Amino acid sequence: MLLKKSVGRGSATRKYDLLTILGAHALAQDRGLQRQTLRLICLITARYNWQYDQLSVGQEEIARLWSVDPRTVKREMAALRQRGWLVERRAAARGRVTLYGLGIDRILDDTRAVWERVGPDLVARLGESDPPPVPPADGSAETAGARVIPFPQAMAPAGAGLWAEVARLLQRDDPAIFRVWFAGLSATEEAPDLVLQAPSGFHASYIKTHLAARIEAALQRLAPGMRMRIG
Repeated sequence: MLLKKSVGRGSATRKYDLLTILGAHALAQDRGLQRQTLRLICLITARYNWQYDQLSVGQEEIARLWSVDPRTVKREMAALRQRGWLVERRAAARGRVTLYGLGIDRILDDTRAVWERVGPDLVARLGESDPPPVPPADGSAETAGARVIPFPQAMAPAGAGLWAEVARLLQRDDPAIFRVWFAGLSATEEAPDLVLQAPSGFHASYIKTHLAARIEAALQRLAPGMRMRIG
């Protein structure tokens, strides 16, 4: 999945989607993670360059923004890097501060369970795609093209096998839904059933409730009489 360009038509919605899933995820966690996520959201809204995926701000400025001391800034920034929500792109050096980017892939993985709580429109938007341009090696904004925030892409399984054929049909019918919900499934054939395995209980529950009919319809097109169940 990709969020499309963070500039131009629709860019505000895509930015708000990212902030929304961060906030919704944090509200389901303990107070420590809530506070840490609020600090990141504040930093993003105040200083993050959406066009070039760059966050370049000194620790003293962060401390003022967060109303904390520099030691707290060091601890929290290290925790955000360890979590994978911030990615160091250029280390601090004499006369310049550390340059960060957002760890979008990890943010998506960590917040996936709350997407459906926001709504199916958000789930569909997070499945849109565009090929990302390569930013300049030195992190400068002057020569970079419009920045695309990368989300993990997914392809239907190659080769033969019933699930591979079903998956290709699902991807052709709705690429966005396929990337979000179907690409992570694996399957085994236990006649007369096609048994699907989801990566999490939430994932399995969502498919059973909202998307099972799509899989069953594709399955019947290829193997009439075969049944689908999620293990």
